[in-house]
Amino acid sequence: MSGFLFVVPPLVGHINPTVGVATELTARGHRVAWASADPGLVRRLAGDEAVVFPCAGPVLTGEDGVRPADLRGPEALKFLWERFLVPLAEAMAPGVRAAIGEFGPDVVVADQQAFAGGVVAERLRVPWATSSTTSAEFTFADALTGMPKVADWLDRLLHDLRGRIGDPSGTADPRFSPHLVLAFSTPELVGAGAGAGSGAGVGDRIRWVGPSMAPRPAAADFPWTWLDPARATVLVTLGTANTDVGARFLAECRDALRCRADRVQAVIVDPANVLGVPPDLDDKDVLIRSSVPQLPLLERVDAVVCHAGHNTVCEALWHGVPLVVAPIRDDQPVVAGQVVDAGAGIRVRFGRVTAPKLGAAIDAVLHEPGHRTAAERIRTAFRAAGGAGAAAIHLEELAGATPSKEAP
Repeated sequence: MSGFLFVVPPLVGHINPTVGVATELTARGHRVAWASADPGLVRRLAGDEAVVFPCAGPVLTGEDGVRPADLRGPEALKFLWERFLVPLAEAMAPGVRAAIGEFGPDVVVADQQAFAGGVVAERLRVPWATSSTTSAEFTFADALTGMPKVADWLDRLLHDLRGRIGDPSGTADPRFSPHLVLAFSTPELVGAGAGAGSGAGVGDRIRWVGPSMAPRPAAADFPWTWLDPARATVLVTLGTANTDVGARFLAECRDALRCRADRVQAVIVDPANVLGVPPDLDDKDVLIRSSVPQLPLLERVDAVVCHAGHNTVCEALWHGVPLVVAPIRDDQPVVAGQVVDAGAGIRVRFGRVTAPKLGAAIDAVLHEPGHRTAAERIRTAFRAAGGAGAAAIHLEELAGATPSKEAP
């Protein structure tokens, strides 16, 4: 029996894929624990029985308004690193160190954006793996070869961070473990050769395990009988961290789909009620809910309109469902590009798209067979990759192939 400590940021999309891996490891008889700045969120996603070591740290979500809603491009990157990722690592580091000391893991599994996991593990000589819950980091790292000033800036940030919370003489990039990088996607979506520019030998350490699916806590009651089998069903969702910017886009989606009510019905996820729809409003063409049971619903939809969040994209493609992607920020433009390049969907401009253009894009992914064929091809690759089971096997191998821990 080995022990595995998952170090995760307080972000739903980064925790969900690891829940399946943790469940698999537990079923195989291993000890599993978590270190997080939001223990309540981890328990909500992983179950009340989850062992969670609390860490300090800021929370970055659309709901709390930490990040300006209109921040884009280089300024968004600068904000993400300087105002969230690095401060999060510094705040979490004492908690991660305490968790390692108390739990005694054989392997630390550090999210690619929870830098404290890798940096502290390196300092304590504990083997660690990277949990890459978005494939965009590989593409971004490759792109840095053509942006030397940005690459130098990031190198300085990471070097200074290691000096404050880790081993000043350490060299590991906390985004890419020197032992194992678990990528919850496959080259069929990401593109052949992804990760080759992420640093010496990183490509050789990447294991493409595909999406990690696990049962989730039941959402509010969903009216399954509302679904009309005579019409196509389209799911519209902007994930859990974009409710601050979604009002205009969701309204355009609603208008586009109402115009097609004779042949299409829509489920729109509106957590913050930005559309102002009363919760008891009965509409036979457009169903608006604050939350939905997304995985079972994806088994019955024909297309997804979303923000190109990595989890949503992978869950849709796991079911062979084509997409209309409207990236907002962070890794979403990269993931949207992957969807389009793979032929599995169409990209529209989040801030400017109108109902007619949205409608045309929805019509295309519903009726042009190439998009569904590409989505089904990726579905086949995803399911062959092994998911949580494959990730667990790689982690077991790391736990068994590494020497005993030494004191720093």
